[in-house]
Amino acid sequence: MPNRMTLPLSAIAGAALLFVNVQTASANNVEEGAYLTAAAGCKACHTATEEGATPFAGGHALKTPFGVFYTPNITPDIQHGIGAWSDSDFLDALKRGIRPDGSHYFPSFPYTSYTKMTDEDALKIFAYLKSLSPIAEPNKEHDVSAPFSWRWVQSFWKILFFDEGEYLAPSGATDAVKRGGYLTNALGHCGECHTVRNAMGGFDNDLHFGGSGKEDPAGNVPNITPHASGIGDWSKGDLISFFETGMKPNFDDVQGEMAEVISEGTSKLTPEDRDAMAEYLLSLKPVQKPE
Repeated sequence: MPNRMTLPLSAIAGAALLFVNVQTASANNVEEGAYLTAAAGCKACHTATEEGATPFAGGHALKTPFGVFYTPNITPDIQHGIGAWSDSDFLDALKRGIRPDGSHYFPSFPYTSYTKMTDEDALKIFAYLKSLSPIAEPNKEHDVSAPFSWRWVQSFWKILFFDEGEYLAPSGATDAVKRGGYLTNALGHCGECHTVRNAMGGFDNDLHFGGSGKEDPAGNVPNITPHASGIGDWSKGDLISFFETGMKPNFDDVQGEMAEVISEGTSKLTPEDRDAMAEYLLSLKPVQKPE
């Protein structure tokens, strides 16, 4: 029987090649995960707005009609972050709105959009997040009153308003529209802000991407369908430029939360992906913006 000193050179070379391939695949997953993380807007949402806040350590306030939700720490810290999570924990959270302890996330976390993501892309995001430095930053308690603060109530909310499953492109869509739809609906989760919700926090799907009215706590969110009340007079070039620079066709630059979406998200995409998003948005059915 061969020992370590007498193993054939071919076996040693094979083991070394396997190790290199595994390491390369892991590095590729982290690199691709970094890109997908930018496309998914994770940094902007999971970084507090205070000056000097640590990226991905949570604490960003999300104002809703039900109260203020604070985003959690998603660095690989064992106690306060996702350092103890398994792949299945991450997929359950991102795509099903289920915490590792089995309770429900509130839909302020956009699992309603992330459910449309492929498992492969989701796990690449997880690989990237696990490559970050762990930050021992405790999570903030949500400022939400009962019954909206009761997690078990979310199971009924899901029955009414949550459709689990990966993104399905429109019938007959071009490759660009398919890619743009995936980026916009699954990764970019644009509908979470740009679609008006009913009194229970569910989307009005008849007004998909139609924006929200002035009473929305997030502000007067624009219509991003090709309607006169939205982007009806925008060209594809206008949209592509906007995704890259945040500059509107009237030379006004974007402000607030959307500025972070541009700086930390769409500006980091490839020109091809920004083009695909523009193609998709201009292919949508125009809807009137709610007052």
